[in-house]
Amino acid sequence: MSYEAGEPKANDERSDQLTEALEIRPLTKNAFAPFGDVIEADPSRMRLINNGTTERYHGLAEPVVVGPPERLIFNIFRGQPRRFPYVIGMMERHPFASQSFVPMSGRPFLVAVSADEDGRPGRPRVFLAKAHQGVNYFANIWHHPLMALGAVSDFLVVDRDNTTENIEEFFFEAPYRIEEPNL
Repeated sequence: MSYEAGEPKANDERSDQLTEALEIRPLTKNAFAPFGDVIEADPSRMRLINNGTTERYHGLAEPVVVGPPERLIFNIFRGQPRRFPYVIGMMERHPFASQSFVPMSGRPFLVAVSADEDGRPGRPRVFLAKAHQGVNYFANIWHHPLMALGAVSDFLVVDRDNTTENIEEFFFEAPYRIEEPNL
């Protein structure tokens, strides 16, 4: 039977191999700190500019590129909404650059990250990002691809040009399950 991560079916013969349901936690700076930056308007980082007509929330994340090509690019990713229960069957990481996702459609989204355990992702941690929050994954952090919720959603994505050389994927033997989040 062909199996696509993230496309569970009620009668999927692999459903008995699901290890456990993952808890969805709120996205906070402290909880996410080992994996990257939370991008949101932080009052402690605000300064007025343009004769006091604009609030600038300064230095919320620092994109990083390791090695050539040392060029960051801006992209728009259009994510399809996930169906639930959703299966996390794989994780990816980008060893040569950080990668940032900022929602543009006013919708929350899910973020799944894992600590590295001897070159492979550990048990994923899942966060619910609010519509006003983005994330910046540090270079070499295991994470699941974009998980839009409820409707097709656009994201501003900042990452390294030449992404084909900047990706590593890992597929779990026993995938994890996420139930539909309470929005």
